[in-house]
Amino acid sequence: MENPINNFPRLKRALEIMPGALIWATFIIIPIFSFFRPLWVTYFVIIYGLNWLFKALNMSMHLIYSFWRLKREVKIDWRQRCENLDKDKITLPGAEDWKDIYHLIIFPTYKESIEVLDSSFRALTRTNYTKDRMIVVLAIEERDKENAFRNAQIIEKRYGDKFFIFKAIMHPNNIVGELKGKGANATWAAKEIKKEIDKLRIPYEHIIVSNFDIDSCVHKQYFSYLTYTYLTTPNPTHASYQPIPMYHNNLWDAPALMRIVATGSSFWQMIEAARPERLKTFSSHSMSFRALVDVDFWRTDIVSEDSGIFWQCFLYYDGDYKVVPLFIPISMDTLLADTYWKTMVNQYKQKRRWAYGVEHVPYVIGNFLVGSPKMSVWKKIVQGWRLVEGLYSWATGVIIITFLGWLPYFLGRYTGFEGTVLAQSFPWMFRAILNLALFGLLITSVISTLLLPPKPKKYSCWIYVWMVFQWVLQPIAGIFFGAIPAIDAQTRFMLGKYMGFWTTEKVRKCT
Repeated sequence: MENPINNFPRLKRALEIMPGALIWATFIIIPIFSFFRPLWVTYFVIIYGLNWLFKALNMSMHLIYSFWRLKREVKIDWRQRCENLDKDKITLPGAEDWKDIYHLIIFPTYKESIEVLDSSFRALTRTNYTKDRMIVVLAIEERDKENAFRNAQIIEKRYGDKFFIFKAIMHPNNIVGELKGKGANATWAAKEIKKEIDKLRIPYEHIIVSNFDIDSCVHKQYFSYLTYTYLTTPNPTHASYQPIPMYHNNLWDAPALMRIVATGSSFWQMIEAARPERLKTFSSHSMSFRALVDVDFWRTDIVSEDSGIFWQCFLYYDGDYKVVPLFIPISMDTLLADTYWKTMVNQYKQKRRWAYGVEHVPYVIGNFLVGSPKMSVWKKIVQGWRLVEGLYSWATGVIIITFLGWLPYFLGRYTGFEGTVLAQSFPWMFRAILNLALFGLLITSVISTLLLPPKPKKYSCWIYVWMVFQWVLQPIAGIFFGAIPAIDAQTRFMLGKYMGFWTTEKVRKCT
């Protein structure tokens, strides 16, 4: 799909600079004004803190709602609901019942072990959806040829005959214009399997494609729930379907900081699921094959293809595209490496890669400015604001609240601000805001404990106590695995130091 912003290189470059420039302008202006205009900054910090508090409490309420929905939805027999689905409730043109729906499941892999692949395929075979409607593709890389072939042969021998179609498709190395990563691999695999689909003459509208991270272990009801939702969603081909990622595969073995980071990512997706107007595709998700073909598959020149596919569809359909939340878990790996230090380094790199979603800014905002004439101006403003504000808050929120917010109190003493009533009142006011925000942290710790997977026998019951108290490390996680990698990614993008795709290492210590 042609990108109009490429015809305006100066505008594109300005939009690349904008997110990082906003961050560094904030980090420069607040200290300067804290010295020369401490009163202004104090008012700003109080307003910002109150807004941050409101957001924290609001997100806590959405988290509770999603937790309730998640617990309720997994108890429903979705296979039975599919079988009992009244034809009048089916919104997909040409579909008579649920058996008309095929699932194309793509697992891109690069250098992962057979243990990781096996757990994902084993979970796939345990789902309660009919396997003769599953087209499964193991998308392997020529860059990992020897290991890839070996793993593909093992998986085919163990699971290949359990599905309607199973194919291992190798993505060639060094294709001009491609960035080496998941998006390019998945796109090659989807285009190749499309040839098989065309021979079978299966309508694209009747195929739901799921692009899964290789460590994704689906819930046994995932495809039944997805099928029911797809068949009953208005205009289902103009939607993506997003489950709740739970990093449970190796959660018990991961260090506390990594558990907090992983659980925080899950909770963010749960919060966004409760407000679907803000939800975007993330990591493992599903969508109509019709939409995927319409937008010419995932972009092969970007790092964040998971959220990128939403923006491709949103722009292609002039804003008539949405993400439907699925309140069902999909289990993935908490980041873990061979050593504690390597684990922390890899976690930082993973978060930086996620934060590199800043690459969508010139694509999305640029298209809003020079393309998409049929899209309403209001929709462009709302979506553009959410994109930029989200990236900005990710990088600056914790830094402002933890460090910069106190600068007027300390620097203002050199300009006489220290003696004012506001300066005397500010410390307890700001602490009160922070203390009230701890209510959200309490909710987080409780829900995270209730969502824990079964405890391995090698751990004692005392570990549950640590699972609750580990949340005192949240400020550290928020700074070093939240704000700083976001600042890093956006600064690189601002300076034109474009990043490639970094593949997260998968390590399992117990299965």
